[in-house]
Amino acid sequence: MSAQTTRRSKLAANVTVRQHGLLSDVLAELGGEDQGPNPHELLEAALAACTTITVQMYANRKEMKLESADVSVKIESEGSQGAVISRKIKFKGDLSDDEKMRLLEIANRCPIHKLLALQISISTEMMPAL
Repeated sequence: MSAQTTRRSKLAANVTVRQHGLLSDVLAELGGEDQGPNPHELLEAALAACTTITVQMYANRKEMKLESADVSVKIESEGSQGAVISRKIKFKGDLSDDEKMRLLEIANRCPIHKLLALQISISTEMMPAL
């Protein structure tokens, strides 16, 4: 699996992942048309979605009465020394305090959380134009 992009207009990019498509853009004051979430927002969304899915999968396996794990993610700061990302989770359902604490531990094990916590290396190569 890989994500692919092509320019749509101005600074907007069509994003394709498998058979799914979405649009990413930037705000008008940055030269875009705000036609979709910007790349930073897509990263925030990836962590939020992964957290919700991971926690729900665990709760389902353990037969917990989790109705929803509502997640909010925000990149608070970023720079050459690193980044700070905040994540807030609200567990809905008939859950004990122990179950909520366990789900919080599981949230920290979601694959995107684990990926973002690693030191990451990115290789880039130029492909021939068609």
